[in-house]
Amino acid sequence: MTRHIKTIPEFHQYRGLPKPEHHLISVIDVEDVQHWHADEPMNLALDFYVIALKRVLSKGKVNYGQDQYYYDEGIMSFMSPNQIFSISKENNSALKQSGWVLLIHPDFLWNTALANKMKQYEYFEYSANEALMLSEKEEKTIVGIIENIQQEYHANIDNFSQDIIIAHLVTLLNYANRFYHRQFLTHKKVNHQILDKFEKLLLDYFKNATVTQKGLPTVQYVSEELNVSVSYLSRLLKTLTGQSTQQHIHDKLIEKAKERLSTTKLTVSEIAYELGFEHSQSFSKLFKTKTKVSPLDFRQSFN
Repeated sequence: MTRHIKTIPEFHQYRGLPKPEHHLISVIDVEDVQHWHADEPMNLALDFYVIALKRVLSKGKVNYGQDQYYYDEGIMSFMSPNQIFSISKENNSALKQSGWVLLIHPDFLWNTALANKMKQYEYFEYSANEALMLSEKEEKTIVGIIENIQQEYHANIDNFSQDIIIAHLVTLLNYANRFYHRQFLTHKKVNHQILDKFEKLLLDYFKNATVTQKGLPTVQYVSEELNVSVSYLSRLLKTLTGQSTQQHIHDKLIEKAKERLSTTKLTVSEIAYELGFEHSQSFSKLFKTKTKVSPLDFRQSFN
């Protein structure tokens, strides 16, 4: 069962909180939120942005990617409107949490530069197990910004309030971008495991004739096989290798094409079919874009 909540006041009422001081933005202290009961819906869909900074007070394992870590610092997560998220009964009851939850309705951003820029912050589409784990120093930075936002809307609302809150919000989102970049670089074990699995996945896909049966592997397929979100995998690869997921798929494809062109007598059309292309022209165009030579010219260079 999924509970759909359309407004921030409705969420406050649902969680047993006082009415928000502003109907389009709210900062909630996690310790003020009533605990979930067994008979409540475990799935929620909210019509607003959620930025959560939670701290696990009793040390425990935290899932991250394909691994687990012992972590007692702040954990930050982001959700865009209408994302469905689940509440774990076991985890919710086992770990005592503190922190802040920032709720922002899209209408609050209306007619501002940030309204169009929100889609650029890819981490709003990350999965729950791809949360941002903050150092103590990073957590203090984020908490300071959240407190500034809270202080501003607690004050008397005037013509400057929205601009000031938006400025604080932009600062928070940019810091989150920086901290995610740091996380991609510092969690080497997890990230290299993902890269190794990605490489093996593509190798097996092209080697086992899967590509002939199913066509070229898509970014969505690869992400699902690696159990990571599309946007997270793209950002991870961009950070570590400078290339997107699609570029990696194409590179592996060209590598296989070069092998077939140089070691077999198959025609270009036959090789294109083997590699999942319906039309050899599409294959030839991609090959030339990537290598600066046509498949036939490449083959002739070996003769």
